[in-house]
Amino acid sequence: MTAARGLIHSETPEQTEGRMDGFQLWLNLHSSDKMGPIGYRDIEDAQIPRWQGPGAQVRVIAGQCGSGAHAVSGAMQRPKTEPVILDITLQAGTRFEQALPSAMNAFLYLHTGSVVVLGKEARARQMAVLSSPADSDGVALVAGHAGARLLLIAGRPLREPIAQYGPFVMNTRQELMQAVEDYQAGRLGSIRAVG
Repeated sequence: MTAARGLIHSETPEQTEGRMDGFQLWLNLHSSDKMGPIGYRDIEDAQIPRWQGPGAQVRVIAGQCGSGAHAVSGAMQRPKTEPVILDITLQAGTRFEQALPSAMNAFLYLHTGSVVVLGKEARARQMAVLSSPADSDGVALVAGHAGARLLLIAGRPLREPIAQYGPFVMNTRQELMQAVEDYQAGRLGSIRAVG
């Protein structure tokens, strides 16, 4: 979903049985895109490209995984911030490497299991901020004895000021006040997001 100039939306995930885990990631738009058109695209699981290596399966949601002829591009691409969003499943002891440009910020969230990253162990339900991608060409992970399932997220920083209030994110206080006023006056677009 691209909220851009303003979007009122409703999310109604449907779960018929068992437990549902979900993650919401919000990417800040570049100032030149903030007043652009709103948009929504539903991406079904079958539409998410997969990359597979020894002991590793990766759902490539955004960005790219792998290299050369074996590279897989994700279901979503976004210029300027170039996000990388990988849903990674590793078997026990598997080493996985992901190239990341040195200018990117990155973190990972361990859903299950554990990994060693940058010489430290991250366990289930922990987030690890990767402060050192700039020191190398990427990140290397080694899964623990029970394997691991994690999200690896990276993107280019915008290096722009942020003014935020509730769900509103702009670059200046004046833009923020205008966004709230537009919301209160009913000038935002609307969409019903399913899933």
